[in-house]
Amino acid sequence: MTNFKEFIFGIYKLISSIIMWMPFRPVRQLFLLCCGMKMGKENYISRNVEIRVPYNIKTGNNVIINKKVLLDGRCANIRIGNNVDIAQNVQIWTMEHDVESPTHEGICGDVCIDDYAWIASRAIILPGVRIGKGAVVASGAVVTKSIPEYEIWGGVPAKCIKKRNRNLSYTLKNNTWFD
Repeated sequence: MTNFKEFIFGIYKLISSIIMWMPFRPVRQLFLLCCGMKMGKENYISRNVEIRVPYNIKTGNNVIINKKVLLDGRCANIRIGNNVDIAQNVQIWTMEHDVESPTHEGICGDVCIDDYAWIASRAIILPGVRIGKGAVVASGAVVTKSIPEYEIWGGVPAKCIKKRNRNLSYTLKNNTWFD
């Protein structure tokens, strides 16, 4: 049975890599919906996004997911709120390996990104993390623990740099069809 699951997952990865490369956003989004991903309204998912196990991923409204983002829903859920901006090359993981385990055991955890969060380029978010409302993850940061609301975090491992304005009222939009 395991070999059959691996075969099916391999077929999904092949088809997904072709469809997610296509420069026609509605086709990519229809494919993800057919694979069980739950999406709010007015989302923008760019080309070359890698989505593993889409039925474990849910987005709110007005979410922008840019090129070469990895959303790893293999082991747990990823929940993304409204008006969230995820920049290029971000990796969001729901599974990692326990470095203390003699058998290389996996560690799983849900990832939740609340409304108005902004994840900057090349940030990495590890399992079990919550990014609070209005929080910002700086470019290149590695997030190993949850970030409170309206804080800006950066570094490796990420830590608080400063507070963010709480009066956020923007609505993210990207209506590009061919990208």
